[in-house]
Amino acid sequence: MSGQAWIEVVGDIIVARLRGEPTEQILRYCQEQVLFLVKDAGRGKVLYDTLEMDAPPVDIPWVQRALDEDLGPVRLRRAIVVPNSKLAFLARLAFGEGDYRVFYNDIIAAVQWLSEDTPPVRLTQVK
Repeated sequence: MSGQAWIEVVGDIIVARLRGEPTEQILRYCQEQVLFLVKDAGRGKVLYDTLEMDAPPVDIPWVQRALDEDLGPVRLRRAIVVPNSKLAFLARLAFGEGDYRVFYNDIIAAVQWLSEDTPPVRLTQVK
């Protein structure tokens, strides 16, 4: 099954749903759409729903990490919902040192964590 991605704003959270096996092109598309919505809607909290995602080859998480290294001043708070330990491990590879947390099969807990009172996520200008 080839991969698919749907990205939308739900309340104060950007939701990115991934299904099937993601490719580099799907990750790039997902990142572009997330960043567009972050800038357009002024939101920086992202929920990645990977419950229907198949584990990709290990080189694919490194694509996500490279994309994150190019974020510049954009700061995101991300919750990644995974169905198993293999995808949890790959998520940790993909998101590295960022502000994120991995949740096992628990979208409600992920949304609650994203909704906690935290310092506002903001876009900053580099001078």
